[in-house]
Amino acid sequence: MTNSSTLPSGLALVTGATAGIGHEFAVQLARRGHPLVLVARDEARLEAVAEQLRVDHRVEVEVLPADLVDRAQLDRVAERLRDRERPVEVLVNNAGFGLKQRFLDNDVEAEQQMLDILVTAVLRLSHAALGTMTERGRGAVVNVSSVASFLPRGSYSAAKAWVNSFSEWAHNEYAGHGVQVMALCPGFVKTEFHERMDVTRDSAPGFLWLEAEDLVRDALVDLDRGRSFSVPSKRYKVIVTATRIIPRSLLQRAQALGRR
Repeated sequence: MTNSSTLPSGLALVTGATAGIGHEFAVQLARRGHPLVLVARDEARLEAVAEQLRVDHRVEVEVLPADLVDRAQLDRVAERLRDRERPVEVLVNNAGFGLKQRFLDNDVEAEQQMLDILVTAVLRLSHAALGTMTERGRGAVVNVSSVASFLPRGSYSAAKAWVNSFSEWAHNEYAGHGVQVMALCPGFVKTEFHERMDVTRDSAPGFLWLEAEDLVRDALVDLDRGRSFSVPSKRYKVIVTATRIIPRSLLQRAQALGRR
């Protein structure tokens, strides 16, 4: 299959690569011919996914087991991104973390772990990747954010709003160095993410649930087009547009829109 992508054709590193959006990024990047570095906590599952990708797409796949909450393990992934001899040209910061309860109902350490995954890991891995990418004059970073980032919905939304702001700034800052940064802002996606939080499919109208395959395909098209934001589907584009018009006081009542 002809690869019409404008992305750098080299190694891609994906965090949270064993399920959901991260796994779909791994599949579609492999289909485009990218060798991969896959990062996730479950080493056995990571190896199984890697082997399937090798068989299906005949690409090299490296596995890097890591719990990104653990600073030492996070730094090991950052060191891999700094490797100039085997450079990573595409980084997908996808690893997710969600809490179902309200802020004060959660243990503060659980809130801290969520912040570590959603903000600290994105910051440190982006810093490592952008350093080597700007030296080479090419590269791309995708930071998986959320439609929730446009809504006042507690610490999760606040963390994702940081991802948006950081990604937009970095997109403008490093475009002149040949490096693209894009925030991907999905809504409800049919993955394990909501299942792990015990959020059922009937928690949102059926038309709001997206397929990971469609989401990632459209995100890669947006990346090829050089966009700083990717919001999937017309329905979520309408929601995001509405958040810029509706008063914040009314948005605070929009609890039914949920998290990523």
